[in-house]
Amino acid sequence: MATVELRFSAQPEHVRTARLVAAAVARRAGVDEAVLDEVRLAVGEACSRAVGLHRSHGITAPVRVVLTEEEKNFSIEVGDGVPGAGSGAGAPAREGAPTGDLYDSDPEGEDEMGLAVISGLVDDVQVTSGDDGGVIRMSWPTAQAVALP
Repeated sequence: MATVELRFSAQPEHVRTARLVAAAVARRAGVDEAVLDEVRLAVGEACSRAVGLHRSHGITAPVRVVLTEEEKNFSIEVGDGVPGAGSGAGAPAREGAPTGDLYDSDPEGEDEMGLAVISGLVDDVQVTSGDDGGVIRMSWPTAQAVALP
């Protein structure tokens, strides 16, 4: 299992770099070329969301992006440093369903809109929040997984 970890300060101009790195690592991992645009867009949405959360909550810690190549899939985790509180914190949600106060932080609904875009682009997405912050985990099959029955 190969892992690439990227950390960047919560500045919008760094989101493009995260998108480029994600696409390059996904291509090397064997993600289908037809899906690379979806990878780029999903990572861009997740990173933009994390940057917005950091900036709106005054968090100076870097945004975390972990790209992991496994035997049959490629996954990306985008983590923010905004602690989640409430009954749903730490519980996984499928396809961008809201949990905990992680989603209550944005009264205008931009968080939910970004999560809706991500869930439309990625079949396998999980959103969690905890005391250390929130994580959006996305994964795609690699060519080995598609080629094998």
